[in-house]
Amino acid sequence: MPWETANGFFWRWNRAGVVTYIRDQLRRAIRTGKGCCPHPVTLIVDSQSVKGASTVGRNSRGYDAAKKINGRKRHITVDWLGLPVMITVTPADIQDRDAARDVFWRLRLTQPQITQVRADRGYAGDRVDWARERLWLSLRIVSRPKGVKGFVVPPRRWRVERTIGWCMNARRNARDYERLPQHSEAHLNWALIAMMTRRLTRKNARASMWTKRPGPAQVP
Repeated sequence: MPWETANGFFWRWNRAGVVTYIRDQLRRAIRTGKGCCPHPVTLIVDSQSVKGASTVGRNSRGYDAAKKINGRKRHITVDWLGLPVMITVTPADIQDRDAARDVFWRLRLTQPQITQVRADRGYAGDRVDWARERLWLSLRIVSRPKGVKGFVVPPRRWRVERTIGWCMNARRNARDYERLPQHSEAHLNWALIAMMTRRLTRKNARASMWTKRPGPAQVP
């Protein structure tokens, strides 16, 4: 297939919402297969800054001083199984609390059933009160345990960090090459679509990685 044809399908499907529709249908299939409600009510959000290639325009990139990265930032929202619900790409110099207004508005419009979102301290501040008063949304901040040094797995929030790791398994997502942020979001969605499709079609699979394996006391 000529690259022009493939690129044409790519941006037309993304503009028409086909990509997010496929993503959402796969998420619902996995959730119902696990005995969960098809529509999540509690979500987890986190961000990741990645370097932008020379093809990324100045008007859609920025410098993240904390991470020392010049590029874009990905705000990824997942459910309790780590399945993608929404992906938003912004310039890297936009603080999480500033991007939270747009992220939470989009969540409320596209997922009206949600009641709670968990995030790190980057989304804290006046956004907690704003989300409760304007969106009727409970924003809970999950911080690192006090007195703990070095790497630590944050309680509950590790699920979204695992999903970010899954996105990075696709070599195409290790750096942002797209001129439009919407196309960056589409590439991330396609990576997670491929991963969810493999999970649904795998035969004789080992214990699912969507949930923790039961401990010895939980085995019947």
